[in-house]
Amino acid sequence: MEVPIIFEDNHLLVVKKPPNILSQKDRTGDKDMLTLLKEKIKLRDDKPGNVFIGLVHRLDRPVGGVMIFAKTSKCASRLSNQIRKGVFTKTYLAVIHGKPAKKKDKLINYLLKNHATNTVSAVDRGFKGAKKAVMDYEIIDEAEGFSLAKINIYTGRPHQIRVQLSTPGHPLYGDQRYGFEVNKRGQQIALWSHNITCEHPTFKRKISFTSFPKNKKPWNSFNLTLGQDFTNLCEEWSIEQKNALAALMQF
Repeated sequence: MEVPIIFEDNHLLVVKKPPNILSQKDRTGDKDMLTLLKEKIKLRDDKPGNVFIGLVHRLDRPVGGVMIFAKTSKCASRLSNQIRKGVFTKTYLAVIHGKPAKKKDKLINYLLKNHATNTVSAVDRGFKGAKKAVMDYEIIDEAEGFSLAKINIYTGRPHQIRVQLSTPGHPLYGDQRYGFEVNKRGQQIALWSHNITCEHPTFKRKISFTSFPKNKKPWNSFNLTLGQDFTNLCEEWSIEQKNALAALMQF
C-alpha cells in the first residue's frame, strides 16, 4: 500500500494516512501505519538493520489525513513534550448530520471508555474513570441536510470528536459506531485530519502540514477547496534556517 509523504527530513516524517488503516499494530494483525512506514523506509533507503519510526499521536482506524512520525528518539521525545504543552495542535474536517444550534461553539464532555466493547460514552462529571474532553468547532458550510465543520481538539481522548458531536445529536456522516441510526452500512466516515502545526524539533520554529480528503462525496458537496497537500513555515524563518531545513529534507 502506498502512503503519500507530505514532508520528510532527518527528524520528521509527515504522511497522508489512508482511511481504514490502523495507526499501530493491534491484536487483529491488520496492516498498520508504523509497520508500513518502517518497511517503506527500509526498502527505499536500503537499510540493513531496524528502522526507527516513533509514533507520537494516533488517528482512529477509519480516519484519514495528515499524521506526523518521528525519525529519531530525541525528536519523538520533543514532539511528545509539545503535545503535553499544547504546542502541537490538530485541526480536523468533519461532515455531520444536521445543523448545530450554534455556528461556533466549545464542547466540554467527560468521556468513559468501555475497553470490552471499544466504545466511548459521555457521562456526568465526576464519574469514576471518566476523562475530560475539550474541542471547539466552526460550521463552514451546509448542504443536503449536512454541515461541514472545522474542528480543533485540545485533549486526545479515544473517539473524542465522534462522541462529542454525536452526543448532542450530530453524528458524523458514515460513522457506524456512534451514528448507526442515521448512517448506511458501507459509508466511509467523513472525518479528516486536515492540519497539524508543531515546532520543528531542531529549528524551534512553527511548521504546519495540511492534507485534503479526496474530491468525492460527501466532501465535494460543500464549498471546500480540495487541493494538494502542502507544508507551510508559519513563523519568521531566516534564510539560513530555510536553507538548513532544505539540506535536511528527503526528496
